[in-house]
Amino acid sequence: MQLQVTNSPFNESQAELLNRLLPTLTHSQQVWLSGYLSALSLLGDTGQAGPAVLPLAAEAAAGVSTSTNAMPQPEVSREVTVLFGSQTGNCQRLAASLSRKLEEQGFKVTVAAMNSFKPNGLKKIENLLLLVSTHGEGEPPDNARAFHEFLYSKRAPQLPQLRYSVLALGDTSYEFFCQTGKDFDQKLEELGAQRLTPRADCDLDYDEPVAEWFGHVIRSLSGSGSQQAAAIADDAVLAAESAESLESAYSRNHPFHAEVLENLNLNGRGSDRETRHLELSLAGSNITFEPGDSLGVYPENHPQLVQEIIAAMGWEAGESVPLNKKGEEGTLHEALLRHYEITVLTKPLLEQAAKLNSAPALQELLSPDRQQELKNYIHGRDLLDLIQDFAPWEVPARSFVTILRKLPARLYSIASSYNANPDEVHFTVRAVRYESHGRERYGVCSVHCAERAEPGATLPVYIQSNPNFKLPANPDTPVIMIGPGTGVAPFRSFLEEREEQGAQGKSWLFYGDRHFVTDFLYQTDWQRMLKDGVLSRLDVAFSRDTDEKVYVQHRILEKSRELYTWLQEGAHVYVCGDEKHMAHDVHAALVAVIQQEGGLSPEGAAAYLETLQQEQRYQRDVY
Repeated sequence: MQLQVTNSPFNESQAELLNRLLPTLTHSQQVWLSGYLSALSLLGDTGQAGPAVLPLAAEAAAGVSTSTNAMPQPEVSREVTVLFGSQTGNCQRLAASLSRKLEEQGFKVTVAAMNSFKPNGLKKIENLLLLVSTHGEGEPPDNARAFHEFLYSKRAPQLPQLRYSVLALGDTSYEFFCQTGKDFDQKLEELGAQRLTPRADCDLDYDEPVAEWFGHVIRSLSGSGSQQAAAIADDAVLAAESAESLESAYSRNHPFHAEVLENLNLNGRGSDRETRHLELSLAGSNITFEPGDSLGVYPENHPQLVQEIIAAMGWEAGESVPLNKKGEEGTLHEALLRHYEITVLTKPLLEQAAKLNSAPALQELLSPDRQQELKNYIHGRDLLDLIQDFAPWEVPARSFVTILRKLPARLYSIASSYNANPDEVHFTVRAVRYESHGRERYGVCSVHCAERAEPGATLPVYIQSNPNFKLPANPDTPVIMIGPGTGVAPFRSFLEEREEQGAQGKSWLFYGDRHFVTDFLYQTDWQRMLKDGVLSRLDVAFSRDTDEKVYVQHRILEKSRELYTWLQEGAHVYVCGDEKHMAHDVHAALVAVIQQEGGLSPEGAAAYLETLQQEQRYQRDVY
């Protein structure tokens, strides 16, 4: 094997010398040299080796017992720090499961959220495992922001003693796939840390790559054989899945088929929006949940799109194809309807498609100098567009479906309290319909729920617990809830729960939408709760009812003095809804309130809000 300058720490002349020397060495010479180099490494930066070191090193390398004054071999630390950055709880569950498995192997493990770890402590640890998701447009989750900022600041120390590995969760349909994990991996390397194992970038269907990464990490830390490490890793992923499903037999990989009890349109006549309130039966499932958790729903693709894809490719709807990587088979129609994603294009999908179709236009679109054009093409197009734009395709259905991504579940904030509605779960979804590139398009799950989830039908569902969006442990604590549009859903759950608890804490809801008459979601619920004292205050903003558009952040600024008083009294603040615009605007409004009413500088106000976040008094469920 030849040393290459590009993949080794040697310059060109050193690599040439080594390539000339190494092939000439006998086995005993290689062993002796290995021991000699090990001894040198023990001397640190001096690089000074006295004559006595050489025979000792050779004897140690050969496994020979040495005298009592022989230099000791370095011991690998059995202490491991596991840090997670998680918005919805996936990385947190996986971190806990990995930690348990490492402890079973005799490691001393410290596991913590990134925002509760003092980053200066990095100088004192040797083994670091980071599990982090990417949020929004390549941004860290809320509880990873401060850690991310520290690593990219001038205060970050050099970390030559640190060994690390990164598990990154993301979604390949986003441009900045797994960006936060990539950031951490790159920065730690720049700070002098050494990788235990390569970073793993995981798409929505993450079980297999997570298990593989677990195996690599456990093997690197413990030195166990690959088969044993793989078994440990699989157990760890299964344990995370089990924890996710609580005491029920149902989970993300084994959803419960829940019967639809109610499906109501919450918008009034004349509205240009359609927002559905669905109530599902959980009877017989043993599924429970807490306010703040989400409901995962596995949808069906639109039947018309499925038919058009099959027709465009000249396939037969009834032919047998793989349904998943487990080898299960089903009809092509079944596969495209319920098992594979067909409404989203990603760069990895186009790269796989280019291996099946040599059309020059497709090959050129994927060339490195056309990245922006590729990005523009992917946006707003689906699998039918890809098929039509680069026809003809001479590919059998069995081969084609293997390049498709598994149809992922959609997560919705639960809009009901389990204690108030036993064996039921309610959720809110706004139907998405629009035109793009000359065709009507549909939100996969939202239109499935709006058009084809009638009472009596069933939906495959599971509970995704969210430990980062929870009511205060003390029901007498005041809460401030900010949720325009469908973002108000979890606050219906919050208030139903507090009503069941008989909570004495004050509650304040900020709600916004377009029109008061047609778009005031759950209006009768809020009015009843105000009357009964469950809801203390309600401030609303309907942007299209006034000449100048008014949003929830404007109401926050108008009520700045009262809101700051609530904060000083210990109130918890919750924000749910659109991350790209609303959540940023609300965050800025909160900083402005704290700055104005607290007499703080902009930096001081931002630090105040950061402290609230670290204390779990400022929580967001944004998407």
